Amino acid sequence: MRVLLVEDDLRVASALCAALRRRGHEVIQAMTAAEAVAADPVDLILLDLTLPDRDGLEVCRRIRQQDENVAIIAVTARAEEWDRVAGLRAGADDYVVKPFSMVELQARIEAVMRRAARAARTTAALQVGTLRIDVNARRVWVADREVSLARKEFDLLVALARQAGTVVPRDRLQLDVWQTTWTTRHTLDVHVAALRGKLDDAGLVETVRGVGYRLRTG
Repeated sequence: MRVLLVEDDLRVASALCAALRRRGHEVIQAMTAAEAVAADPVDLILLDLTLPDRDGLEVCRRIRQQDENVAIIAVTARAEEWDRVAGLRAGADDYVVKPFSMVELQARIEAVMRRAARAARTTAALQVGTLRIDVNARRVWVADREVSLARKEFDLLVALARQAGTVVPRDRLQLDVWQTTWTTRHTLDVHVAALRGKLDDAGLVETVRGVGYRLRTG
């Protein structure tokens, strides 16, 4: 998962960066509001509300206007109830008060990303080449042949099909399918192998080494 860490305290930023990378996330750093607003698209933003060039609440509003789907967690020392309410009203999905443990932050990240994944599941039917998926009925066809999939295999295929042609990182698949990033690499790999076998096209689900998987579109 691509994470934008907006934090002007170098000591805090360094510790958070290291902890996030140990958990497999790709981290982009920004120390100012200007850098945060200009950053490339990411899956999640950890946003300090006390920045040197602009108030974090204003930054949060600006980012939310640019991208209504990106997950935002305010990470700040502002602990008053009014501050929490203001952060959520500015567009943050969650609010974490410093100091906090990495275990708590990881749990909040997973909860926010689960909500984001559920919100994205609005399409009832998906078509990728000869592959057709009825999401509501949980049925899959390759050409005219219906394929029977186990529950997690189906969820995995849908997660890939929603972003067909692009690489879906391993941790994002783990969040979408198992609602946690703590599953083992072996669990995901086994389900991908089973899915490939049932689709009868080993190349349909492509491995992108060190990153994740991609559903071929052609």
